[in-house]
Amino acid sequence: MPIRDFANQFVCDLVAYEPGKPIEETARELGLNPASIVKVASNENPLGPSPLAKEAIRAAIDQAHIYPDGGGFKLRTAIAGNLKLDISNIILGNGSNEIIELLCHTFLNRDAELIAAKHAFVVYKLMATLFGAKYVEVDDPDFIHDLDAMADAITENTRLIFIANPNNPTGTQVTHEAIKRFVNRLPEHAIAVFDEAYFEFLETPPDILKYVREGKNVIVLRTFSKIHGLAALRIGYGIAPAAIIDLLQKARQPFNTNAIAQAAALAAINDHDHIAKTKANNQQGLAFYEKAFTDRDLKFVPSSANFILVEVGDGDRVFKEMLKQGVIVRAMSGYKLNDWIRISIGTPAENNRALTVLDSVLSK
Repeated sequence: MPIRDFANQFVCDLVAYEPGKPIEETARELGLNPASIVKVASNENPLGPSPLAKEAIRAAIDQAHIYPDGGGFKLRTAIAGNLKLDISNIILGNGSNEIIELLCHTFLNRDAELIAAKHAFVVYKLMATLFGAKYVEVDDPDFIHDLDAMADAITENTRLIFIANPNNPTGTQVTHEAIKRFVNRLPEHAIAVFDEAYFEFLETPPDILKYVREGKNVIVLRTFSKIHGLAALRIGYGIAPAAIIDLLQKARQPFNTNAIAQAAALAAINDHDHIAKTKANNQQGLAFYEKAFTDRDLKFVPSSANFILVEVGDGDRVFKEMLKQGVIVRAMSGYKLNDWIRISIGTPAENNRALTVLDSVLSK
């Protein structure tokens, strides 16, 4: 019998998460010069890592033979101090993705339910399936989370409700009022997970942390991958009442975040100049694409994040044709958005290149 027959069936049936296509892989497959390729597929920081983080990485490398601080005391203390919370309210993760997994380890089983929006981050569904839980998908009119409908979907078996704000891949956000109504309806047996990977790009972000301070069943996920430019180091964090954090600490692996990532994040969190430059570049890039798509009569979703969703017809075809010309975007068929692609905001030069190639593909 094949080994597959002895594996958990729900694992066999999963479709693995497919990240944005790497530059080196594209270069090998198409015979292109890696330096000529523009990758605007994975919502990465086009300005690169925080300069302060780079200095910290160089200093930390000399201690690479020593195990990291398993509790991440310095970084957790710095995060807690910036947020005016206690260290007991903070957990570190190998990217905020790991904290999603820790939540599922802790709260999901075959009798549990996880609620998410129709066009939410695909990892939520993957995790629910891996843990044998029921995945409840709620429609999101105009690509915006319908928090009232999500609250209506809560049952006695609901344990986790994921709210990405801004949402990936749509870039939309929910209002302060909708969040308040939702949290007020949250039962004691369910946890609202506010995934704020793109929080720093918001002009007027909602204050979800007040619910943490009030001891509500709320956890906030944030990352150093996006505005801080540390995606390769895989470092993120969760913010929640101490009772929730204590449970998640029991579920994580020892040394789940490495020392170099911790040192880089500790420096990046206060690199306000890099944050400001990244945010300014992002605002300029969003304005560039919104004008370009409006001029071309292309439907797009106004974004509050560092990417933009645009309707192009056959998204898979456009992705492949742009790839041949050395521009990597993201096809959206995995999100049931077959006519759309997602373009990350790059530098002005990268944005111009991506638009020129998109024009050439759409003209065929």
